[in-house]
Amino acid sequence: MSGGVPARSHWVRRVLRGPRPEAVPVLVGRACALVGLLDIAAGVFPRFRHSRMHAIAEVLPGALGPFAAALSLSAGVLLLLLAHGLKRAKRRAWRAAVVLLPAGAVAQFTYRHSLVGVLISLALLAPLLHHRDQFRALPDPRSRWRALANFVLMGAGSLTLGLVIVSVHPNRMVGDPSLADRIAHVLYGLFGFEGPVDYHGNTSWTVAFSLGALGLLTAITTIYLAFRPEHPAARLTEEDEARLRALLDKHGGRDSLGHFALRRDKAVVFSPSGKAAVTYRVVSGVMLASGDPIGDVEAWPGAIERFMDEAKAHSWTPAVMGCSETGGEVWTRETGLDALELGDEAVVDVADFSLAGRAMRNVRQMVKRIERAGYETRVRRVRDLGEAELDRIRRAAEDWRGTDTERGFSMALGRIGDPADGDCLIATAHKQEDQPGPYGDLKAVLHFVPWGTDGASLDLMRRDRSADPGMNELLIVAALQAAPRLGITRVSLNFAMFRSALARGEKIGAGPVLRAWRGLLVFLSRWFQIESLYKFNAKFRPRWEPRFVVYRASGDLPRIGFAAMQAEGFVNLALPLPRFLRPRTTPARACAHATAERNVRAA
Repeated sequence: MSGGVPARSHWVRRVLRGPRPEAVPVLVGRACALVGLLDIAAGVFPRFRHSRMHAIAEVLPGALGPFAAALSLSAGVLLLLLAHGLKRAKRRAWRAAVVLLPAGAVAQFTYRHSLVGVLISLALLAPLLHHRDQFRALPDPRSRWRALANFVLMGAGSLTLGLVIVSVHPNRMVGDPSLADRIAHVLYGLFGFEGPVDYHGNTSWTVAFSLGALGLLTAITTIYLAFRPEHPAARLTEEDEARLRALLDKHGGRDSLGHFALRRDKAVVFSPSGKAAVTYRVVSGVMLASGDPIGDVEAWPGAIERFMDEAKAHSWTPAVMGCSETGGEVWTRETGLDALELGDEAVVDVADFSLAGRAMRNVRQMVKRIERAGYETRVRRVRDLGEAELDRIRRAAEDWRGTDTERGFSMALGRIGDPADGDCLIATAHKQEDQPGPYGDLKAVLHFVPWGTDGASLDLMRRDRSADPGMNELLIVAALQAAPRLGITRVSLNFAMFRSALARGEKIGAGPVLRAWRGLLVFLSRWFQIESLYKFNAKFRPRWEPRFVVYRASGDLPRIGFAAMQAEGFVNLALPLPRFLRPRTTPARACAHATAERNVRAA
């Protein structure tokens, strides 16, 4: 394993990892998906019943008649919806399948008098009942947005499948209706009304009942998701935050990402002794931790065990983003998970930093040029700023963000100027102008969180788009030069993903594979700032500290990567309101509201 994380043979990793998720839920979920697809085919395609798969179709719920076709379609859609939950061993999906399969068997016997069909349904029901102890995963965090997403997706799926249902009976269709007529017929049918398309014989009833069943399923599932009991996403409570701050006071100097554990959109699990903790967020079924565990290293295994137990209880995919080499060794040793080097963190030792020398010529010239243009800098602790100035900085940082979504998770605190974060640093750039902007002479902001008692870790960089280029370089240099008087000996800058590949790939003698990998990273940098962050950090001549991603299996990496992109704000699956419909809530108001709420609770 690269970067110092010890490599293990396959069988040793398997022993340390313990039992993988059981195969039975996965097999049952796949069987439900297959039966669902066959049920849909049997209910939709009339020729399917006379094909070579006739023997299979005969034993599936609802293969004949208008009622049976609608029932087959409904059973197929529901089984497809349940398949993913069954694969993840969700208890509620198991309960629904246990109810649905006997209902389908009874319907078969009632409408088709098919004993074989009953036996097939019971054959799928048998492993569900026999292995019921394996279906104990608790529900995922959820919100009312799932109901809207279900309505949109189910509506689109019902419209598409409805067009297929309307069009698969060309020999029984009266005339040659246009595509617009067929779409209108589907829309009418989903709401239970007769549309403009007509058929000979019993086919019109079959189509009508099938479309009505799709519309009813869309309505029922949406209503269920909208009114089901809430299982909200976990949040950091006041008690949890107080315990984390106590751990950081004792052990916060160990990891530069430690203070980011205080994000209030994370949950936390503590070791049995309470001397260590792991913070996380659940994103798309991935239990995503960031950085090293907080607290005493000797207590880390207890917190990690609690983390893994929580992941198992909910059937979440465990993953850790951006842990250090020490953290990666502990995670892999205690859980049997694997680790992969993800990139490097740029750390500048204040005592070694200087603008002198040829290597720093570009930065030195840029800083001198900006200072001659009339810019000045200030570096202070948050507790030394007045509330009016803090409010101005918050509003400016919000306005200069550039995206609708706040980005950052593993190396972002998500707030500025909270009274509890008085040790944070704020570096600001100012320029006096004849016509000051909405934020006065403020032109750029850098925010640092504490890294123990003698360090700082960069949180965010924001600047006025109309300001001169080089604001970030100016403020980083100002922060590094002001660090000695503030008692800071080390500063952590940005994280450079895949830095080693970029650095080695541009050197002479690099092989074709490494050059191709670097070329791909450069291409992706157009969207994800991979190369630009590396080159920006390299300007300050830092030392590079490797960071790792910890994962269970190679097949989980795409899912973990997608969840990480969601958490970091690069992918947003929510449906935001238009800007003109959003409430005007500034960070200052949000912070003030949170502070007032905490004061009320404390009182």
